[in-house]
Parts: sequence; C-alpha cells; structure tokens
Amino acid sequence: MTKTCYTREQIETSVKAKGYKWFEDNNDKGYDVNIVGVRNDETNGRVTNAFDDCMTISYKVEGEWKFRCFPCTTDPGTHWVENILNDRGVAILKPGQYRGSHKLRLHQGKYLALGQKKHMKIYRDANLDGQYDLIEESVKDELIGINIHRATSRAGGKSSRVDKWSAGCQVIADNDDWHEFLDICQAAREIHGNSFSYTLLESKDIA
Repeated sequence: MTKTCYTREQIETSVKAKGYKWFEDNNDKGYDVNIVGVRNDETNGRVTNAFDDCMTISYKVEGEWKFRCFPCTTDPGTHWVENILNDRGVAILKPGQYRGSHKLRLHQGKYLALGQKKHMKIYRDANLDGQYDLIEESVKDELIGINIHRATSRAGGKSSRVDKWSAGCQVIADNDDWHEFLDICQAAREIHGNSFSYTLLESKDIA
C-alpha cells in the first residue's frame, strides 16, 4: 500500500541525508519554511493520473516545530502526457533541492500560488507510452512555470484525478489543504521575504 504521509522527523532526516539545506530557524523568527515534495516511486514510473504524492511543509513557531503533509501530485496528468505542449515532451521535475526557486505570485494570472522564478532541472518525455521516462539525456535547466498550486477551486472540494491540473506543476489536491499551505507561505513571506526553496524527494529516499 502506498504511504501517503510521513513524519517531520522522516522528512528532515532524508533531506539532510541528501546533503541539502534544512532551514532550522536559528534566529527564532518563525515560519522559516521547509517545503518538501515526496514523489511516490512505488508506481515504477507508470502514469497513474492520481494525487499519490505528498507535499510537506515544516517550520517553527515560537521555537516549536509545526508540520503538515498534503496529498498532491509531482507528476503531470494523463491529459498532458497524451497531448504534449512541447515537441521535446511533457515536463517532469527532476528530484533535487532548488534554492530560492519560487515566489508568491498569481498562477496563470488567476490566483495566488508559488510561481517558479529560477531555472529547475526538467525531464522531457515524448513517447506517449503511459510511462514517465526519466532519461538523464533529456534533462535541461528550464524556467517554464513549474509552479506549486491547487487543483479544484471549490471550497471544501478535493480533486481525485490529475487530468489537466498538472503539465509538470506540483499540485495539491484538496482546496482546504491548499489554503492552509498558502496561509503558511504568506506568513513566511512577511518575515523572510518573497523567496521560497523547494525540495523534491522520492519515496525511496525517506528514512
């Protein structure tokens, strides 16, 4: 059975084991956020069109750790896998840590989200075979709007299928979860400025 959530300690240990930065809030300002996605690798690269990954956020408030874990997708949905927008193929974010990669701004000019502001490493898959083909030779540094945003706009709603919600973006399924995540990011912006790092792990990385 696919594990859909983790503990903060598991995420912290796994991030540090990769040699990545873990934000400890050493100045006790609060909301020094660690935004970490976990891609489910138990699917063996199959396009599931499901929100079967996790988006986590860890931070301190008054010296006490807070942690939330939300169902999401870190992969493009079936629609964009089958109807590619780029001749090189559909975009799939490569796992890694991307320092200062995002900022709060409008997603597609519509609503506040975390928008990509620095280049990130992207796989491209164009063969329409129902598998995410993560071929190293296809990877390029790209600035193409790999945003972190919500799926359904319906209050209290939750999307069950990715479909058109992601062409490579990292997308939280549940609208209430999204607003909780966004509120934390807005609090972080007020203290630390409008720059956010994003780390993408695979489930096999989790200690």
